[in-house]
Amino acid sequence: MPVDVLYQLLANAVLAVHFAVVLFVVLGLLLIVVGNLLDWQWVNGLWFRMSHLAAIAVVVLQSWAGLVCPLTTLESWLRTKAGATAYRESFIEHWLQRWLFYDAPWWAFVAAYSIFGLLVIAAWRRFPPRRGTPRQAVRN
Repeated sequence: MPVDVLYQLLANAVLAVHFAVVLFVVLGLLLIVVGNLLDWQWVNGLWFRMSHLAAIAVVVLQSWAGLVCPLTTLESWLRTKAGATAYRESFIEHWLQRWLFYDAPWWAFVAAYSIFGLLVIAAWRRFPPRRGTPRQAVRN
């Protein structure tokens, strides 16, 4: 396999991981709220909640510090190593790039990430995580 193809595949893999992180952060909050309304105990598991809080905290802190996401940096570096000056339109790149990256002023991202982070904190307070295994339903 040519080295440039390997770098291109690695860049696509990083893009897919990046997309998975975004889904985890966004859908995680939705699962926490809906899961609590439907009494799904697992959504309050400490590991799930701590991972979710840490993920959005990193995003918010990076945006306030003006730092570029390390996954974006790694993907760009891999694409450069592949000899790509612009994205080649593979299926993964075409759709994931359109969903993940869009043009807006920097302050719009800082505001959006901060508001989302506040929503995660609000969910944390409203539906606090629990240590250990979820409670088993009492059977009659």
